[in-house]
Amino acid sequence: MKLPENRFKRALAARESQIGLWSSLASHTSVELLAGAGFDWLLLDMEHAPNELPMVHGQLQAMAGSKTHPIVRPPWNEMVTIKRLLDIGAQTLLIPYVETEAQAKEAVAFTRYPPEGVRGYASGARASGYGRVADYAKTCASELCVLVQVESRLGLENLERIAAVDGIDGVFIGPGDLAAALGHVGEPGHPEVQAVIEDTIRRIVATGKPAGILTPNETFARRYIELGCLFTAVGSDIGLLGRGAEQLAARFKADRP
Repeated sequence: MKLPENRFKRALAARESQIGLWSSLASHTSVELLAGAGFDWLLLDMEHAPNELPMVHGQLQAMAGSKTHPIVRPPWNEMVTIKRLLDIGAQTLLIPYVETEAQAKEAVAFTRYPPEGVRGYASGARASGYGRVADYAKTCASELCVLVQVESRLGLENLERIAAVDGIDGVFIGPGDLAAALGHVGEPGHPEVQAVIEDTIRRIVATGKPAGILTPNETFARRYIELGCLFTAVGSDIGLLGRGAEQLAARFKADRP
């Protein structure tokens, strides 16, 4: 049995734009449905969603065989959770709230076996095909993709040092927390926030590492892609379901006698 290829990581290396969707509903059924919608990647959120490890496990199984690549965001840059996510088969992780070079190095180390890192070894995990990928431990790093979120003033100050860390495959801008850090909580569209986001995209691109972001605003999304964002989430399951349901109800209720 061969190690599964990380298509998303290869696409970023080839500088191919990857369009994604955020998933926070914590449901294997909705994930299965969205995996067939045509997006390049789907973010399975554990930081701001009621997702726990067995649920993410089921969501990864629901996406098996799909052309949409799963990315998992753990709740924190923490060794045990990252180890367990890798063991259940996550190949791409988005690590939240990375502010320093040291934290970026930790994120990479948590995904690597010794001596390169500190990941604990398991011989029969799902990631290795339950032991059927004979050389998994020696080859898995080539298919793992580590993305880090920069979303604070300190993170912005250390941006180039974070991006330069060996093993960091991309830098993602967290617009919500960044807006809060800039004094505009709940206002990612504020002109000051947008100016910083655009500058940050340019800075990430200048480092040679892929830049990523999330926005449900189509105008912003197209602008970010134009500036060089390579992995862009253009909406969320909650947004699509919630706003779509509201609009449908409103259209019919407006005509009600």
